[in-house]
Amino acid sequence: MKTTVLYPATKKIFLGISLTLLLLVSSSCAQKVNFITSSIVPAAEGSVKVKKDNNKNYVITIRIDDLADVERLEYSKDVYVVWLLDKNGVTKNMGQINSYKKFLSNKLKARFETVSSFEPTKIFITAENDADVRLPGRQLILSTESFN
Repeated sequence: MKTTVLYPATKKIFLGISLTLLLLVSSSCAQKVNFITSSIVPAAEGSVKVKKDNNKNYVITIRIDDLADVERLEYSKDVYVVWLLDKNGVTKNMGQINSYKKFLSNKLKARFETVSSFEPTKIFITAENDADVRLPGRQLILSTESFN
């Protein structure tokens, strides 16, 4: 049996490469936060994943199961709107999210993906009459805890 000897310089290079790879892998991981159970749509379950891209923007991906059609809410509205609260406390309308059914399934699902230059501290969804509203209404459907 032959024994391999690593010289001190080789050990340092190997250790440096290993640490660099570990840092790259950990920095590219996405942060995932679950939505808090809704009192308006209690069956809805979902999560938000936030990942920083190569341009230092934030890729925000939302996945929700059992999100009822917005017209079926107790106080019927026209659209669900996704909101971002940034670290400065500013709320931004990120767009409309729609629920849909997959082929051969009765479950309603909703998917949403966007890119933002603003770092989110919280993501929430409201029911609105118009997708282009500037401020969130009172009908809060889903919300995350703070990301940090």
